[in-house]
Amino acid sequence: MDANQTVHLVATLKAKPGKAGELHRRLEEIIPDVRKEPGCLAYNLHVDRGDGSVFIMIEAWESAAALDAHGNAAPFRSLQSHFEVLLAEPLALQLLSRLA
Repeated sequence: MDANQTVHLVATLKAKPGKAGELHRRLEEIIPDVRKEPGCLAYNLHVDRGDGSVFIMIEAWESAAALDAHGNAAPFRSLQSHFEVLLAEPLALQLLSRLA
C-alpha cells in the first residue's frame, strides 16, 4: 500500500434538534459493516465535547477508489437515506492527505 494514496477523511454530521440520539444510533449501526469494506483502514465515530448534536467520523481509506466504493456501498447508502430527517445541515467532508 502506498501511503501517498491513503485518503484521510473527516466527516461532520450535525443532528437536527431532538435527533442526536437517532443519528448516533444509525451511525453506530453501520460501523461494523463499513470496517469490513475493502480498503477501509479506519472508521471511528466521535462526538463534539461542546455540542452533543455534532458527530465526527474520522476515516482512512487505502485509496480514493476505496472511498468512492464506500460512498456507493449499502451501509452508507442506508444511512444517507435518513439524512433529510436527521441532519440540520448538509454532511461536511474534509479530504486530507497526510504530510508527516
